[in-house]
Amino acid sequence: MRTFSLLKGQPVFDTRSGTKIGEISDLCILSTGKVKGLLVKKGVFFKQSYFLDIQNVASFGWDGVMVTDTGQLQKMKQSPEYTLNHQHSLDGMMMLSKSGESLGLLKDVYFQEEVGTIVGYEITDGFFSDITEGKQVIQSGKPLAIGKDAIIVDVNDT
Repeated sequence: MRTFSLLKGQPVFDTRSGTKIGEISDLCILSTGKVKGLLVKKGVFFKQSYFLDIQNVASFGWDGVMVTDTGQLQKMKQSPEYTLNHQHSLDGMMMLSKSGESLGLLKDVYFQEEVGTIVGYEITDGFFSDITEGKQVIQSGKPLAIGKDAIIVDVNDT
């Protein structure tokens, strides 16, 4: 289990040739709260985004993400349902409990790399609150709803 902030910017390597293919730039998240895949930036001057299905990742290391075939990276034909930082971004969205209590703003997600399941949400109440109280982690099996204005989670569903 790791956070996206630890994965962002990591290089993606082809295990057959040992060449660097690109860098992780974002997560593609389904409305069910599952990580569908990774956005990989490729290119030197004109970087383009490619989609890498999480099922096609050979392994997640601390220093790189490994794939067995560069053909598994697909050019983005349509924008993903949700991402953490890019189009349809979830970063900074209000998180509410099922009972209507404000939990804070989404900052990061904890997910199981092998299966793509999001198991926790790192939330913030602002810069000063993070310094004095630290960031909070909300554990939830899955979101009840990801909407235009907020993410609703069941905080009792651990």
